[in-house]
Amino acid sequence: MQIQSQEISKELHPIILKILNNRKVKDLHDFFSWDLKSLPDLTNLIDLDVASKRICQAIEKKEKIGVYGDYDVDGTTSCALLYRFFKSLDIEIELFQPSRFVEGYGIHPSSIDMALEKGVSLLISVDCGISNLETAEYTHDLDIDLIITDHHKDAKEYIPKAYAVVNPNRRDENQDDLESLAGVGVAFCLALKVKLDLEKEGKEVPSLYPLLQLVSIGTICDLAKLNNTNKKLVRHGLKQIPKTTYSGLKLFLNNDDKNKDMIESEKCSFNIGPHINSRGRLEHPEQALNLLINDNPYECHTFFNDIVYSNTQRKKIQNKVYDEAFSQIKSKWSHPSPKIAIAYKEDWHEGVIGIVASKLVENFKIPAIVFTNANEEGIIKASARTAGELDLFKALDHCKEFFLKFGGHKAAAGLSMKKENLKIFEQQINLYLESIPAIIRTKQQYFDLELSFHDLDIELANSLKLMEPFGQGNPYPIFRIRDAFISDYTILKDQHLKWMLQAKTKKSRYVKSLNALSFFYLSKWNVPSPDSLLKSQKENDLIIDAKLNINHFNGKRYLQLLVEQISI
Repeated sequence: MQIQSQEISKELHPIILKILNNRKVKDLHDFFSWDLKSLPDLTNLIDLDVASKRICQAIEKKEKIGVYGDYDVDGTTSCALLYRFFKSLDIEIELFQPSRFVEGYGIHPSSIDMALEKGVSLLISVDCGISNLETAEYTHDLDIDLIITDHHKDAKEYIPKAYAVVNPNRRDENQDDLESLAGVGVAFCLALKVKLDLEKEGKEVPSLYPLLQLVSIGTICDLAKLNNTNKKLVRHGLKQIPKTTYSGLKLFLNNDDKNKDMIESEKCSFNIGPHINSRGRLEHPEQALNLLINDNPYECHTFFNDIVYSNTQRKKIQNKVYDEAFSQIKSKWSHPSPKIAIAYKEDWHEGVIGIVASKLVENFKIPAIVFTNANEEGIIKASARTAGELDLFKALDHCKEFFLKFGGHKAAAGLSMKKENLKIFEQQINLYLESIPAIIRTKQQYFDLELSFHDLDIELANSLKLMEPFGQGNPYPIFRIRDAFISDYTILKDQHLKWMLQAKTKKSRYVKSLNALSFFYLSKWNVPSPDSLLKSQKENDLIIDAKLNINHFNGKRYLQLLVEQISI
């Protein structure tokens, strides 16, 4: 769905125009643009030319090249992107990923030793490395060159002394349009620069366009801000996925998906991404990476079944940890309420604490940090997630004297510390957050527009698709509705609610009604019971904040609401 008219506002649904006006979107043409030629120069990052020349030299001399990536979906898609790029040049590379439970996050001296054992003389990190000063220095007297590509904050004492360091967020970088790139976006920049340099030498290099499928998945799932640069890259990736030739990706698509013009961003964030991530959360991520780089349909089925099983197990473990963490925070809730939700238990599975932190934010509307024991005696590690507009990295940086390791970005971070410092850290971070206005450090109940229930129709739902991709920086629109009531409800799987909503007034011979879903409603903190809502709505109007979308099922389309909040 491309919009190219000079008078773009005349083509848009008036409700879409109101949403964008409220969000202070000034340049409609750029917001909706698919024009890859209008992208900022993706090859203008510091050290990108140095990195590319070294890679071209390695190709010329037939050196063995290795790629080392993080174990999450961004790192995995980054590895897959460079693997497929080099494969298009008929170059086999070595792929390395750490185990969350053995090596842990980042690239380590042991990672260099492992690469050397495989005969690698040029190692490229993706989605990690900016904080690994020791590793970069470890390579200096060895027969290996390290190129670091990353997108995380450059927060150590100095930039790693590697052969090249490509990072739109390094302290001396000044490419504002590129600072929101995910790790996979930076890997794409590297591939593009190498392609251009090889073409200058007269070599033929296949199009990188198919690689944008991987860019779209990694960017959305890593919660990279969807500025205009990322939106253009992601749009083209999502457009390709329904007809993908990648055997592994095909397995995520049902018949309805394959008939779409473009896969929705939520398919990545709630289906593809969690499955890929599940391997790295519970064990070694190699099966997820194999799924993305293998073109043998039979082998891909095996990899796919493995990650489906891992994702099922991940959910069971996550639910148990979340229930315990929720109980901890609830028991500590008092007046004044805490500024941050901090939970700890020694045996929580570290692979799910990041997701649990995110769910705590959703429920309690404040930032969250979830701790568990590290492998080392007396050491605990944590995943942290922000709420509202709070710069979590900056907040934690004020307490960095307590940390043994610390890294991340505005929305998410990881850290480790001595267990004995937990209580004083909790005091200090709460003290710091007291100086931040509540509207910044809490998740506000947000909606884009108040609409009549009668405004919710297929035309509007289809028009919303034009705003894709949705994610960080471009959230899916939420509408507030006051002229509907609950005619019935059903409990699904003991925790979700399916509401039947009905218009209070008629606008035709038919009474307008819609199905609406509230996921995990019965496990939420401080929400009214369905029965109390049914009773109260007789005297007071319901306030319903919800997303409007189309549910595709068995070749049919159904209009539905996804309820964010429902109250009196």
